[in-house]
Amino acid sequence: MKFKNMTIGIPKEIMEGENRVAAIPETVAKMVEQGAKVFIQSNAGKGSHIEDNDYKQVGAEIVKDVEEIYQRSDIILKVKEPLFNEEVGKHEVDMMKNGQYLITFLHPASPQNHETIKKLAEKGVVSFTLDSIPRISKAQQMDALTSMSTVAGYKGFLMAANYLPKFIPLITTAVGTIKPSNVLVIGTGVAGLQALATAKRLGAAVYAIDIRADAREQAQSIGAKIIDVGIPEEIAVGSGGYANNLPDEWLNKERSIIKEHISTFDIIILSALVPGRVAPILITQDMVKALKSGSVIVDISIDQGGNCELTEPGKIVQKNVITIIGTKNIPGMLPLSSTWLFSKNIYNFLSYITQDSKINVNSDDEIISATIVTNGNKIVHAGALEAMGIYKR
Repeated sequence: MKFKNMTIGIPKEIMEGENRVAAIPETVAKMVEQGAKVFIQSNAGKGSHIEDNDYKQVGAEIVKDVEEIYQRSDIILKVKEPLFNEEVGKHEVDMMKNGQYLITFLHPASPQNHETIKKLAEKGVVSFTLDSIPRISKAQQMDALTSMSTVAGYKGFLMAANYLPKFIPLITTAVGTIKPSNVLVIGTGVAGLQALATAKRLGAAVYAIDIRADAREQAQSIGAKIIDVGIPEEIAVGSGGYANNLPDEWLNKERSIIKEHISTFDIIILSALVPGRVAPILITQDMVKALKSGSVIVDISIDQGGNCELTEPGKIVQKNVITIIGTKNIPGMLPLSSTWLFSKNIYNFLSYITQDSKINVNSDDEIISATIVTNGNKIVHAGALEAMGIYKR
């Protein structure tokens, strides 16, 4: 049995507004059937409409004390990065132990998470981040970033529409016609495409920017008008078809073209990411000042630092009469769909890295090497080391 004698803990998520959970009864049943002992913190699934009894019926043990979860488990499965738990007065990392395994979204390159990453290394936790899974065929079923991006793009645009002080579609009335809102999506990966599709369904005039030709073609197929920023393909595209981290001269060129067009848009959705790296700043303070009064920015990339210079992580703020949405857990706002997707992704990842009832930390494996963040009291994630200004040894 794949998970024989392994102990797996599922704590309740403590980030404000986070309703997801790392396992559903279906995935817990698979773990138990394959020999694992699974501990679920009481009410961990409540935000996703899963009751404790649902977990008990498939063989999980319900544990009230979160510290007990951490102490009894070899492996911790979470949705979000460890945080300070106000209820027990301890940081989640402080409840972990040397040699324990953690699988979650860590976003290790994001500056706001650097202290947590350092604490994990000091504690001796072997941690993996699901936001660095490479885009390759054998990793598709464990690609939680893609799954959550689908949710974030859809819900992110609905949030923008809610804050926009005007109609989205063209509206004809007895006193005249109201033009449709202009929407710009920067970064047309999974999240951006879903945002574009949602905007199009609601009747907006949609525009898109992406430095990758394939991504532009996909946006165009949805009906978006493309704004070309003129980045050569060999500079724009990295391994696996993801966007590259642009040199300053090309990043400045992209910003200058965005600045030329920005004043025409009512909504801007930002979802430009470089895997395992800090998100590039594409909207500067000066650009925000150039927007029309009442415009809305949704910075979906905030978990990796954000694409807008003025985005405040986890907050919705007004800057120069512009609403900037920096909500960090947008997928958590649709917990039924996002938990169903995420739990399957994390189960598939756990299954992949488990061999002979042990976690395999094989640095030659392209999925493991891309996702491992801390190991042997060291930070080993390339993007985190680069963002921290530490050279990888």
